[in-house]
Amino acid sequence: MKVAFVGKGGSGKTTLSSLFVRHLAGQGRPVVAIDADINQHLGVALGLDEDRAAKIPALGDHLTEIKEYLRGDNPRISSAASMVKTTPPGRGSRLLRLGGDDPVHALGQEVNGATLLVTGAFTEEDLGVACYHSKTGAVELYLNHLVDGPGEYVVVDMTAGADSFASGLFTRFDLMFLVAEPTRKGVGVYRQYVEYAADYDVAIKVVGNKVTGPDDVAYLRSHVGDDLLTWFGQSAAVRALEQGREGVALEPENEAALELMRRQVDGRTRDWDRFWRQAVEFHVKNARSWANRAVGEDLEAQIDPGFRVPQPI
Repeated sequence: MKVAFVGKGGSGKTTLSSLFVRHLAGQGRPVVAIDADINQHLGVALGLDEDRAAKIPALGDHLTEIKEYLRGDNPRISSAASMVKTTPPGRGSRLLRLGGDDPVHALGQEVNGATLLVTGAFTEEDLGVACYHSKTGAVELYLNHLVDGPGEYVVVDMTAGADSFASGLFTRFDLMFLVAEPTRKGVGVYRQYVEYAADYDVAIKVVGNKVTGPDDVAYLRSHVGDDLLTWFGQSAAVRALEQGREGVALEPENEAALELMRRQVDGRTRDWDRFWRQAVEFHVKNARSWANRAVGEDLEAQIDPGFRVPQPI
């Protein structure tokens, strides 16, 4: 299952994604966590100190070798340089398995039972010449080439706001958890996401955060309806984690909320044909709008019409 955590800045998106990763890993489930936020804080939230978190190799810094590995001997892809973020796999491409022995997972850091991958921070060298989507492109390639099986999880902490919709990345997930505070801005992001995702059959569930009582729950429900899955209140355990103190047990009600989220994820059934069809659709859009000009090739020719991502048993 491929899961995204989205929401406005400051909503607690990174905190809740780290709690969900810890919850899955604590149950012994295979999980890869990906920090795709422009502010790279997931490693620290998972328990790394800032120095160790900063030393994790960034996917964005190894994009050429990642592309070279993924293209394998696919005859439709002339070179790594001709691969863009939406390039789909085809016959001859190398596919990924969760935690496999490959150059992508080799960049990960094991932390509290999970494998952490990071896109890399936005640097001074990027200012004025790049956008953050050039870094999250590595995540899109990863998800397009990943064959994840039952009971395996990829949890992506996305960049804040609606930037997720600037590429086809938002269609790569089985479920998006939108973290919303009980405020007008919090539910405003929800409305924006629902509008953007309406034509793509993207599943969105709202997770309330910083909820102080029944009035906050009622406020969220009045604006998001049945999309409100669960909510989190103030937590002494989370505050302890944020202060660098491990070992404080999460409150039973918050633990129950995480388990409800896991069951919601496990209840999803992926439509592999749709997954492939949308990958092709966004690749064609990218090719025609900018990628053909940028690369100097007809990138629609990279689509292998006889290929389908194999479904794991």
